[in-house]
Amino acid sequence: MTGASSGIGREIARKLGVFGTELVLVARDTERLKALADEITADASATPGPPVEVLGADLADPEQLATVEARLADRERPIDLLVNNAGFGTYGSFAELPIDGEEQQIRVNVVAVVRLAHAALGAMRERGHGTIVNVSSVAGLQPTPGNATYGATKAFVTSFSEALHGEARSAGVVVSAALPGFTRTEFAERAGIEGRPIPSFAWQSAEACAAQILDAARAGKPFFVPGALNKVLTGLSSPVPRGLKRRVAARLASRF
Repeated sequence: MTGASSGIGREIARKLGVFGTELVLVARDTERLKALADEITADASATPGPPVEVLGADLADPEQLATVEARLADRERPIDLLVNNAGFGTYGSFAELPIDGEEQQIRVNVVAVVRLAHAALGAMRERGHGTIVNVSSVAGLQPTPGNATYGATKAFVTSFSEALHGEARSAGVVVSAALPGFTRTEFAERAGIEGRPIPSFAWQSAEACAAQILDAARAGKPFFVPGALNKVLTGLSSPVPRGLKRRVAARLASRF
């Protein structure tokens, strides 16, 4: 579980921990991860609580990313579920934003997702089962002026995840893209969009979002949008159902 120290990632970790799931928590803030690990162990329905491994890592750093890759690929300590949740966004005119920050965003939102999915998928295919959840965003379904890099990274994550779903399912592995909308987390503050005139009904709690994401992953859904309003809005944005698009793409790909 990457990006486990706050928001949706934290809530997913808590929900898994309650049922005694062994966890590996990854984020930059090791102290927050340790506090979460203690909370999960104390709240678990099983006694003693589940083992919780804390792995502090900045996924924008290649060496630290490699450490997480190695943990995922470790055949002696198999991972059955990878949640690629770490990510961040920036807000403003692309031409005026510091380019180093935009590149770092691509490293975390795209490069880390690709490398960690690759590390996990190899081991999961060998075992014949496993699940990968890549947390994308509805922001990736259309161009997002003011969030150009963020929206583009999430468009990549969604397309990448749907393609992997088609490749991996014959090996017993589920790959699912989760596309939250506005969610009450620290993300808005960090991205610089806090205070924008967004209606209260458009927001979803991180807890509700996490629960729906886990349910969708268990059901093996390749593409999932949490929240009724988000589902309606994303459905209106495309006249062609995504399931039909996936089937047509898979049919065409099989001819090459």
